[in-house]
Amino acid sequence: MASALLAHDIHLVGRSFKYHRPRGIVTAGSEEPNALIGIRRGDGREEPNTRATLQEVYEGLETVSQNRWPSLRFDVGAVNDRLARLIPAGFYYKTFMWPRSFWRTVYEPLIRRAAGLGTAPTAPDPDRYAARYHHTDVLVVGAGPAGLAAALAAARSGATVTLCEETAELGGSLLLSPQLKIDGKEPAAFLAETNATLAQSGVKTLCRTTAIGYDHQNMVNLVERVSDHLASPPNGAPRERLWRVRAKHVVLAQGALERPLLFDGNDRPGVMLAGAALTYLHRYGVAVGRRPCVVTCHDSAYRTAFDLHDAGMTVGALVDGRGAISPSLMKGAAERGIRVIPGARPLATGGRLRVRALTVESDMGRETLPCDTLLMSGGWTPSVHLFSHTKGALTFQDGAFLPKTTGEACEVAGASRGLWGVGTALDDGDRAGVAAASAVGLTVSPHAYSLHGEREETGHSGQPIGQGRKVFTDFQNDVTQKDIRLAVREGMRSVEHVKRYTTNGMATDQGKLSNINALQVAADALGMSPPEVGLTTFRPPYTPTTFGTIANYRRGAGFEVTRKTPIDAWAEEEGAVFEPVSLWRRARYFPRAGETMAAALSRECRTTRRAVGIFDASTLGKIEVVGPDAAEFLNRLYTNPLLKLAPGRCRYCLLLGEDGFIRDDGIVARLGEDRFHVTTTTGGASHVLSKMEDYLQTEWPDLKVWLTSTTEEYVAIALNGPDARRTLKPLVEGLDLSPQSFPHMSVASCQVAGVPARLFRVSFTGEVGFEINVPARSGLKVWHALLQAGAPYGITPYGTEAMHLMRAEKGYIIVGQDTDGTMTPEDMGLAWAIGRKKADFVGLRGLMRPDLVKEGRRQFVGLLTEDPGTVLEEGAQVVADPLKPLPLPMIGHVTSAYFSDAVGRSIALAVIENGCSRLGETIYLPMADAFHAATIVAPAFYDPAGERLNG
Repeated sequence: MASALLAHDIHLVGRSFKYHRPRGIVTAGSEEPNALIGIRRGDGREEPNTRATLQEVYEGLETVSQNRWPSLRFDVGAVNDRLARLIPAGFYYKTFMWPRSFWRTVYEPLIRRAAGLGTAPTAPDPDRYAARYHHTDVLVVGAGPAGLAAALAAARSGATVTLCEETAELGGSLLLSPQLKIDGKEPAAFLAETNATLAQSGVKTLCRTTAIGYDHQNMVNLVERVSDHLASPPNGAPRERLWRVRAKHVVLAQGALERPLLFDGNDRPGVMLAGAALTYLHRYGVAVGRRPCVVTCHDSAYRTAFDLHDAGMTVGALVDGRGAISPSLMKGAAERGIRVIPGARPLATGGRLRVRALTVESDMGRETLPCDTLLMSGGWTPSVHLFSHTKGALTFQDGAFLPKTTGEACEVAGASRGLWGVGTALDDGDRAGVAAASAVGLTVSPHAYSLHGEREETGHSGQPIGQGRKVFTDFQNDVTQKDIRLAVREGMRSVEHVKRYTTNGMATDQGKLSNINALQVAADALGMSPPEVGLTTFRPPYTPTTFGTIANYRRGAGFEVTRKTPIDAWAEEEGAVFEPVSLWRRARYFPRAGETMAAALSRECRTTRRAVGIFDASTLGKIEVVGPDAAEFLNRLYTNPLLKLAPGRCRYCLLLGEDGFIRDDGIVARLGEDRFHVTTTTGGASHVLSKMEDYLQTEWPDLKVWLTSTTEEYVAIALNGPDARRTLKPLVEGLDLSPQSFPHMSVASCQVAGVPARLFRVSFTGEVGFEINVPARSGLKVWHALLQAGAPYGITPYGTEAMHLMRAEKGYIIVGQDTDGTMTPEDMGLAWAIGRKKADFVGLRGLMRPDLVKEGRRQFVGLLTEDPGTVLEEGAQVVADPLKPLPLPMIGHVTSAYFSDAVGRSIALAVIENGCSRLGETIYLPMADAFHAATIVAPAFYDPAGERLNG
């Protein structure tokens, strides 16, 4: 799009953020700060802030300029430029403070209207986005000469190679060097042969793909623009795809970014980078101007001037800030009749909506040079952004930060590490590819490239700091060198503070063009060297990334994945009412025709208590802990003593945080000497597994233990009630289910309905209970078999609501409902679960904190309301005396409340200050209608002795 605009001699493309100054195209890549446009793709597809330098043109594409009103040429917001002295850097920290009443009514609306660049679309995004995981031996980022050579070398070794390139075609600077001969071939022929070789070698080549982030363990995130360049994308094709690439070795060959120069008016439309002009000339056949002038302090700008002249443009002058210039460059300029002004510095530009003149100063004095385009080159900055994402160390050399060391399996090649020239890049890329192949255990011989026709070019040689009223360092955010110096004067010494005070480098280009220039200005103001001042932190993403790509499949129905058990379809057919629990859909209750929720709940609980109930418990987290040190590992992790837990036995266990507060609970079952089956709460499964992995890798790496999540491997079916044993017994092979042979808290392997199973004698209802774990593929078969076997006893399925009620009748806790992240085992009446003789476990030191053992902590108790029919509100606050003056001190709150048929009245669970020592006291609960009185009791309302459990 940028080349199309320039081909029509359009340089004015937008307005800057703060001052609304006219701005033009500066670059030819993703570092572009100015040429941000709004695009319409048809069918309601809109997007703001698209870089014109990346958006490919197709028939029907509509584009619009941004951040201007009423028009681009006449923008009322440009009055801010006249008021620049009143709104310097950091003005927002000092204004809008008084009067305070103006904030909501005046200041905030004004700021909101002024904020932003483009206009966000209001319609839902109709595009699709995708994501994919990919594994490769070698990932090469960048397909310039260094990247291509690296990919070729790695591919020759037999390694699997993935090559990504941000633009639409491979080649990089090779596309800008038609005069070269590489191994005797012109660049076009060399690239055609390279493409064929890469394809034959199985290299996965991804064009239009940007590496946006480099994470630990060589995980690199790529964004592929799949159909942004197509007028009619194929049916079902995503607009963009996020690649999560795990590579054994990475080669970073991202090249370098050209720096702008600092002089008054360096932001006018028509002022652009010399390298960008070369790109538009050779890749798109576009002349950026008819009479350009070139201002530089680097050799590469001479190449631009020469090629523009050879293409028919009149180069007005070549202004070089250096006094000593290579004789060969001077000779090339003389042969073309291009005037070179050495030792000169640009002072200012002229023109309003387009640059018309350049004023320079040299030993011969000042003069004004007419021009319609001004091309600048302040040298090149190696692109070290991805390298820095890995916390790689940088070193400052020859005016640039270069890669030094990194903890990742990574090579940096070519201009990314300060090596200039196509020949050097090819050789260095080949070296990096050979090194990458070697790192993955393969060998390959290096290739010696022969190069002819390469022009002389050196590395960065530094640039003078310009003076003037409007010398911009950050074009998009309107940050000038005066703003940088003001920040230093006002006490900003850290480069990070300067950045935030001025907003330099905080625009959508992430400081790609501005950071080094601003750093040099800050260093000059501080009287320090750039390394002493430091460099701001590079953070992903490397370029702005759409929310659609980041979300990819997680939108609409897929935004929060609904997990379903193999029993879910049966429950739906039976008319179950569902509720979300963590990421799972669970049956809450099973109403029959005409039944209310209360009636269904009463029936499910009554049948389970009197006969037998069946419950889908598959959502419970399940973790297999295996290894010779498995018992020691779990003994350190959980509060309970587990070293002497016998095979075939289970134990209810608590998991604490380091702070001593309850994080999760579950059953730990020992299947063998070195194998445990650990259950967790439904919502805590991933957290507990992550916690286990964390401790195993960081605290106890010496333990020989392997962890495997088996949550979805097994369907877990809970069978509870007096007739549970009679229901299950005919289906079990290889196990005696009598209370003597298979008592409460036992586990064994057997067959249930002909399916291999793990059978647990556990209960969360207080009745005789069994939990049958069978492979997920056989879960529905076993479920139907149990229903058929239990039919003579009136078996009924029950849901989570009945499960919650029955466990509350027994005083069993639910972590996250009866606990709030600040409760200890002692608070919850579970001190018996702490192994007092254990030397250590996670959370032991936390439990010793004075505030966790002091008087007055809230403790877990039961409540019986004065009116047996009143069901308290969960979350209702508890007060000791309702007659005290307001505000009433709250001494606790209700955690669970139900009406219980088994108890014959309402029941509630609560946490109350010193609750265990206040049994029998009357407390009060303010609710919407009135204060309700209740008596504090023990939390076990039903069968407190546990006689039914052990039947």
